[in-house]
Amino acid sequence: MHRHSNTIIRGAARRRLSRMPLAAAICLAIAAPAFAQDASAPSSTAPPKDQKVAELSTVTVTAQKRTENLQKVPISIQVLGTEKIEQLHIANFDDYVKYLPSVSYQSLGPGFSEIYMRGIASGGDGNHSGSRPSVGVYLDEQPVTTVTGPLDIHMYDIARVEVLAGPQGSLYGASAQAGAMRIITNKPDPDGFAASYSAGINSVANGGIGHVVEGMVNVPLSKTAAIRLVGWHERDAGYVDNVPGTRTYPTWGGTVSNAPSCTPSSLLVCTHAAKKNYNNNDINGARAALKVDLSDDWSINGTFMGQKTIANGNMASDPAVGDLSITHFYPERTTDRWWQAAMTVQGKIGNFDLTYAYAHLKRDQEEHNDYSDYSFWYDTLAGYGAYIYDNAGVPTNPSQYIIGKDHYTMDSHELRLASPKEDRLRLVAGLFWERSVHDIEQRYKIDSLADSLSVPGWPSTLWLTEQVRTDKDEAVFGELSYDLIPDTLTATVGGRYFRADNSLGGFYGFSSGYSPSSSYGEAGCISPTPFHGAPCLDFNKNVKETGSLGKVNLTWNITPTKLVYATRSEGYRPGGINRRGSLPPYKSDYLTNYELGWKTTWLNNRLSFNGSVFQEQWKDFQFSILGANGLTEIRNANQARVRGLETELNWAATYNLQLSGGLAFYDAKLTANYCGYTDANGTPVTDCATPEAAKGSQLPVTPKFKGNLVARYTWDVGNNEAFLQGAVVHVGKRRSDLRSLENSLVGDLPAYTTLDLSGGYKWSSFSVDLYINNVFDKRASLYKYTECAESVCAAHGVVPQYPNGQVYTVTNQPRTIGIRFTQDF
Repeated sequence: MHRHSNTIIRGAARRRLSRMPLAAAICLAIAAPAFAQDASAPSSTAPPKDQKVAELSTVTVTAQKRTENLQKVPISIQVLGTEKIEQLHIANFDDYVKYLPSVSYQSLGPGFSEIYMRGIASGGDGNHSGSRPSVGVYLDEQPVTTVTGPLDIHMYDIARVEVLAGPQGSLYGASAQAGAMRIITNKPDPDGFAASYSAGINSVANGGIGHVVEGMVNVPLSKTAAIRLVGWHERDAGYVDNVPGTRTYPTWGGTVSNAPSCTPSSLLVCTHAAKKNYNNNDINGARAALKVDLSDDWSINGTFMGQKTIANGNMASDPAVGDLSITHFYPERTTDRWWQAAMTVQGKIGNFDLTYAYAHLKRDQEEHNDYSDYSFWYDTLAGYGAYIYDNAGVPTNPSQYIIGKDHYTMDSHELRLASPKEDRLRLVAGLFWERSVHDIEQRYKIDSLADSLSVPGWPSTLWLTEQVRTDKDEAVFGELSYDLIPDTLTATVGGRYFRADNSLGGFYGFSSGYSPSSSYGEAGCISPTPFHGAPCLDFNKNVKETGSLGKVNLTWNITPTKLVYATRSEGYRPGGINRRGSLPPYKSDYLTNYELGWKTTWLNNRLSFNGSVFQEQWKDFQFSILGANGLTEIRNANQARVRGLETELNWAATYNLQLSGGLAFYDAKLTANYCGYTDANGTPVTDCATPEAAKGSQLPVTPKFKGNLVARYTWDVGNNEAFLQGAVVHVGKRRSDLRSLENSLVGDLPAYTTLDLSGGYKWSSFSVDLYINNVFDKRASLYKYTECAESVCAAHGVVPQYPNGQVYTVTNQPRTIGIRFTQDF
């Protein structure tokens, strides 16, 4: 079966300037995340207090495992700093990813997102036992990407988000085949007391009312120690309606209705699931951090952070039912609870910087999902399911619903040394170890199901998945840089030697009463001993591999404010075990990147222009599809190539007006046929009469063009300050599926453009701002999917309302109007 699945630090104190109004500046609306002003990095030289200065702030990053100026780092990085996160009203993953041109994604709701970078996307299907992600998401030092998606961290009191595009294999390993995203929290500061709180309320068009309350306090405990406490509560309003409807099953002869007024009868089942504004969310979280300076050279940072998200309803809608509408018959809810304990020790050994980072993450997800589409299309109309009856032998309602539980435990250790960054010969080297254990439980239930058809020990459970997946990674890594010509020409070589051990085992399948001749489930037991409450163990496999990755970079500092670089870098994603134990393991896939880039600053630090052009070769990439019984099958597809251009611009046009913009162009396509199968060794077959995706086919999910533009205009009102801001985001058309037939059935994801506007006023330590997101209430299609294989849905039991099967669409949030009040202490 299948499941688709600070005080808010304001930066350097703003200089009070006499500003002249600039009418209509906002309509230019340009914004690039890459040059977000980082509150932790003030300008290099402070002007006299009364001097009017238009310049960009210095952005500091730690992408290369040492603290550096963004404009001196020869890799493609986009950054959202504290101030920009606040200005753009960013609260969660969906909010910030739209301002990152190199990033694309598919989402089924908070905590269930698949992230792609630079067009390295196969689309397809992914679930709790799918491939490892190709993009790593990090919370400070620890990777926090699980198979079902990264942590959806509430974005409050965050120092910055760093996005490293392209393979980051030498420093970040298997979690960063196509790139890495790093969420860096603000740390405790012993230098002084600080506090802040923020409260807001918003209204969603066609939906309900939401609100958010956030607070932070930084308390020095001594001259060498401080504690930082952060908390938040967010209520996201619902806007998808679960409208009343019915479904009739021909094999049963009865009807299911979700209408609240339904009156049950022998052939009518009432579920009372219809509800307006079905998909509201509640998010509560906190973070406590302690920093102790043991000496001038040594310090310890400890952090404990946790969050609980309850997402009700479903984020998708069914266009055949109506705009932002769906008809589902069983209650739907997702609970995502996680906490992370982390410790970082920093010090010096001689003149080398030593860093040890440890983190422990626990995450529990519980899902309740309507799965009656599968029962209707796959089992009933396509005839793949047996008749469903109760203990009296009478046919009963075959509708399925899922209760799924996923428990993750992740531990990681990293020890690294960095030589002085002023030396002509510089080194960063370290050791990395990570172990991730994923306990999987998925119950596919049918009310009144006969005991003889249920999995033993699991009443009303037609299908049970009870599995444990373990992923282990060990690595030695390093990068060595040498200034061939001091301050002018630098060569860097990097590498990573890795060892991976991935296993998957347990029980998946039916009872022997329902499927007596199956090669899996109760009939396919390979051990009579129960497994985690399941009847037995019906498969147990693992794969081990070792390998190495390399990187070569040459950087030319043409002037102190302009550099160009050339890079060849590699990334990989480990192979693994298919959920269907009878299938062979899938192999690792590798990505090789060739890149030319530039980092430049102009006009006395008023204008920044960065960018890169690249070509990436993707070998034997992993592709997930829905196979028999709706089980995810992962196979290696063929070869693909991505050519691209990414640019970012930030301009302090006047003392009042900040303009910035980012855009990306991608040509991502197959360079060999995808035939849909492999040979006995798991090597993709390319020579076939009718390929499922022909050579030259565009890769899915990623558009050929994506860009964003922002303008922010500020002016003084007496001793106070006001602002206006506009932000435009455009995403081009995307394929929904790699395969030609399936894409034609589900349909492309159309291009869209959204506009966000905001304005506000700041006085003393207070500020208030009003915002309108998605001003024109645009329905942006983010993801399309079905609950059974598209070709099966379309080929069997044609229903006029759904000629190509029942296709769901996840859209962006409708127009949202809100107001936020903040006070800093």
